[in-house]
Amino acid sequence: MTSSGASSSGASSSGASAADAAVPSIRDGWSAEQIRAAERPLLDAGVPLMRQAASALAAVVRDELSEPGGRVVLLAGSGNNGGDGLFAAAELCRDGVPVTIVPTGSRLHEAGLTAAVEAGAELDRAAAAHPARFVDSLGPAALIVDAMVGIGASEPGLRGAAHALATALLPRVTERDAQRLRVVAVDVPSGIGVDDGTAPDDGVLLPATVTVTFGAMKAGLLRSPAAALAGSVRLVDLGLSPHLSGDPLVRAR
Repeated sequence: MTSSGASSSGASSSGASAADAAVPSIRDGWSAEQIRAAERPLLDAGVPLMRQAASALAAVVRDELSEPGGRVVLLAGSGNNGGDGLFAAAELCRDGVPVTIVPTGSRLHEAGLTAAVEAGAELDRAAAAHPARFVDSLGPAALIVDAMVGIGASEPGLRGAAHALATALLPRVTERDAQRLRVVAVDVPSGIGVDDGTAPDDGVLLPATVTVTFGAMKAGLLRSPAAALAGSVRLVDLGLSPHLSGDPLVRAR
C-alpha cells in the first residue's frame, strides 16, 4: 500500500507503463458504484481493505497533529466510514495519542469500536446531545477526524447528530485565528455529493484541511464546490486499479 501526498489540484500522472497503469490516478474521478464494484473481488479474496485504509489514515493524522499532546476527536458514523476511523483510532491510541470518539450514528462498527476502546480511546456519547458545550471544551490543539458519512450516502447533506455537531463545529473550523480547528476527512468530507461534488443546500459540512481518500479518486472530489472543500487530497492505493471498469466520471486536466 502506498499513499500520495499530492493535492488534487497539483498532482501529475503518467500512463507510460503497465506498472503505472496499476497505480490509481489522482486525476481520474470514479463513481461510488464503480469503486464499490472494484472493492468486491478484493474483499471476496479476504484482502483487509478497512485495516489498510485505517493504517494509512492513522499515519496522516499523526502528521497533522500540531503539537505533542494534541487530542484527536473522531466523529464516527455508523457505516464503514466510521469503521475506518475507529480502526485508525485504535492504532493512534496504541501509539500514545489520546482519542475521543463521538458517535454520530445510532450504532458504530462493532469490531472497530471494540479495538479502539480496548486500545484506550474515550467514548463520549453525550457530545451529540450538547454540541455547543462540547465544541467549547475543545482546545486549539484538537484535531477533528470526520468519519461521519462516506461513499454510501444516498444524497448530499448531514442529518441528526452529524448535522448538529457539524453546525456547532463549523465556526471553529472556518476561523482564521489560532483557535481554528483542523479537520482530516475520511474518504470524502461528510455531506458532499460523492459523484457530483455538490454541497448540502444548508451549507452545513466540515471543510477539510486534508482528505484521505481510499482506492481511487471519488469524482466529487474533482468537481466544484467539493474540490475546494476537501483541502489537500491524499490518495491511498489499495490495489483497486485493475478492478475499476468503465470510464471515470471525471478526467481532471
